[in-house]
Amino acid sequence: MCRKFFVGGNWKCNGTIEEVKKIVTTLNEAEVPSEDVVEVVVSPPFVFLPFVKSLLRSDFQVAAQNSWVRKGGAFTGEISAEMLVNLGVPWVILGHSERRALLNETNEFVGDKVAYALSQGLKVIACVGETLEQRESGSTVAVVAAQTKAIADKVSNWAHIVLAYEPVWAIGTGKVATPAQAQEVHFELRKWLHDNAGAEVAASTRIIYGGSVNGANCKELAAQPDVDGFLVGGASLKPEFIDIIKSATVKKNV
Repeated sequence: MCRKFFVGGNWKCNGTIEEVKKIVTTLNEAEVPSEDVVEVVVSPPFVFLPFVKSLLRSDFQVAAQNSWVRKGGAFTGEISAEMLVNLGVPWVILGHSERRALLNETNEFVGDKVAYALSQGLKVIACVGETLEQRESGSTVAVVAAQTKAIADKVSNWAHIVLAYEPVWAIGTGKVATPAQAQEVHFELRKWLHDNAGAEVAASTRIIYGGSVNGANCKELAAQPDVDGFLVGGASLKPEFIDIIKSATVKKNV
C-alpha cells in the first residue's frame, strides 16, 4: 500500500508575531512537491494557531501541540479538542516526550487523549519513543510497544493517526538515530501493529521519525522502507524545513 509521505513541523514553545510571519512567508514562497506526494502540517504554539492558519498556503495544514483529555470545563490553562475543531484546526500532536517527561503524562493518559481527540474529529500525530537508558538496556522495542498498546487499547480505527517515533535521546541533542536504527524500530512498530491491530492497519498507518532531523540527514532517512516522513523540531523554524519536505521525492525513486 502506498503511504503518502508526511512532514510535520513542531515549533514547540517558540516564536513572536514577527518571527511567525517570517516563517510562514518562507513556507508560502517555497516550491515543494504537490499534495499528492507529501502532506505538510505545521504546529505553532496555541496563541499563534488562528494567525498561522489565516496566512498559510492552502496545501499546508496546521496542528495544535496538545489538547485536553476530555470535554472542556473547569480545567484552567487547558485547550479542548472541541475548541480546536471550532477553530478549524485539523491536527493535534499528542504524547510528545517533552510532555511525558516534564508533565508526567502516562501511556494510559496519552491513550485517553488520542481516543478523545479522534472522537471529536481531530486527526492525531501520536508520539512514542525511548530514553537513552531504555535504549542502552535493550528495552527500546518493549517501551515503544507499550506506548503504542496504550493507544491501541482505546482506539479501533487508525485511519486518522500518524505514529511518530521520536527517540528521546535524539530530540534537540544533535544526536540522530542512524537510518538503520530508525528503520529497525519502525519495522518493529509496524510488525506490532500487524500482530495487534491487523494487516491493513499496519500497511496503511504512517510511521514518521523525529529526533534531530535536518536538511543534511533527511534523504537517507526518507529512503528507509518503513520511514513514512518526519516530525521536525528545531529545523522546522529554519529554511531547511523546505529541504526536509522535498525529501518526500526520495520515496518515488526507491
